[in-house]
Amino acid sequence: MKFTKINPTHISSFQNIVGKDFVLFDKDSLDKYSSDETEDLKFLPEVVVKPNTPEQIAEILKICNKEFIPLTPRGAGTGLSGGALPVFGGVILSTERLNRIIEIDERNLQATVEPGVITQVFQEAVIEKGLFYPPDPSSCGSCFLGGNLAESAGGPRAVKYGVTKEYVLNLEMVLPTGEIIWTGANVLKNSTGYNLTQLMVGSEGTLGVITKIVFKLLPYPKTNVVMLVPFFSAEKACEAVSAVFRAGVTPSAMEFMERDAIDWAAAHSPTPSQREGESDVKILPFGKDLGWALSACLLIEVDGNDMDIIMKDVERITEVLEKFECGEILFADTEEQKQNLWRLRRNVAEAVKSHSVYKEEDTVVPRAELPKLLAGVKAIGEKYGFKSVCYGHAGDGNLHVNIIKEDLSTSLRMTDEKWNNEIPKAIREIFTLCKELKGTISGEHGIGWVQKNYMDIAFHPKAIELQKEIKNIFDPKGIMNPGKMFV
Repeated sequence: MKFTKINPTHISSFQNIVGKDFVLFDKDSLDKYSSDETEDLKFLPEVVVKPNTPEQIAEILKICNKEFIPLTPRGAGTGLSGGALPVFGGVILSTERLNRIIEIDERNLQATVEPGVITQVFQEAVIEKGLFYPPDPSSCGSCFLGGNLAESAGGPRAVKYGVTKEYVLNLEMVLPTGEIIWTGANVLKNSTGYNLTQLMVGSEGTLGVITKIVFKLLPYPKTNVVMLVPFFSAEKACEAVSAVFRAGVTPSAMEFMERDAIDWAAAHSPTPSQREGESDVKILPFGKDLGWALSACLLIEVDGNDMDIIMKDVERITEVLEKFECGEILFADTEEQKQNLWRLRRNVAEAVKSHSVYKEEDTVVPRAELPKLLAGVKAIGEKYGFKSVCYGHAGDGNLHVNIIKEDLSTSLRMTDEKWNNEIPKAIREIFTLCKELKGTISGEHGIGWVQKNYMDIAFHPKAIELQKEIKNIFDPKGIMNPGKMFV
């Protein structure tokens, strides 16, 4: 693609729209917006523009569409597939100033928000009113709701409550040609025309810019039980997952962590008591208690409004797990212990990133196929000579496979040539295995820049052609987040 380069006239036009303070083109600012959390990739934009109204976004898009300037929408920059990388330069359109919770409608259990609201801020705001927004990505303390929509983010509680798309009722969006539209209605049932709302969710900023979101909310569950289950075999841990559901129990979360994931996360971000120099055995009772025969853990949460019902579910889960060679099942006794266990799980991705250059593959299969997926990943690692650290949302079959370039605990150190030429072949084999197991190549991270070369595994050529035609209808000049999703 050959796009128009940004010139002083463009800069002046953007400044007239949003103000000089919100048009950035100095070296430090461009560098700040040149990367997200995807590997070590970096692409410099030519300018960063920060609007705060749909009308301003519409004017910016009209200029970009007329002048053939690439525009990349960006939220908090926490993405893991390169969706916010400005691979063709041009404009980064940051949504950070669109950060208002416009309304929490307690009568209808709905909320209207802007895309730059931090997910955790929104969660806490609705909890104060006794309401619940379940999607809970690991980066909830920093990621934006708009980015969650772009990728249809999930998180641990998706196993019971579903992912972002289940909670989106209606969207205001700006089209690449500058029109501002609503995609649906603020209702729970809607069979009126094509579902443009769901088409936008997961579209990764390639069809338009979301400016308002209407979410469905739930009553907040009153209590929960959190349990940590060690296993002496990672495959057995995976086998246990499906068995729990077959026993008639749906936990609110069921997370899988290999031993290395636990080790690295615990070392990367110690709990408050560890930082104070105290023993943390009660919260993370590994090592001395289990002799480190531990291979993997399941972190399981069961929530609800009646503790008696919850405990009956916990008893049923326990009966199932004991058939899969687990160690002593450990229960968080206090809210602090629960938070520490969840902190451990949320810190895994950051711990892996701090340990080495890595590639994270967001594999997903039917949950009963998790043991085959894990075994296959390890076999492919043996074939290509890489170490993998696996963790993820076992309850919905979503396994994050982290391929490590350099393992500091062993002599493994992969050459750049092998990393760049051989590892893509290994990733293709992993994704092909997912497809053979009736799964697909991304559960919640999206396709973006780094996975687009594998879309042929997931889709028939005609299906890819149809998606490209949809893109062309919305964005005939191809200015919206170009280079993403499709080759």
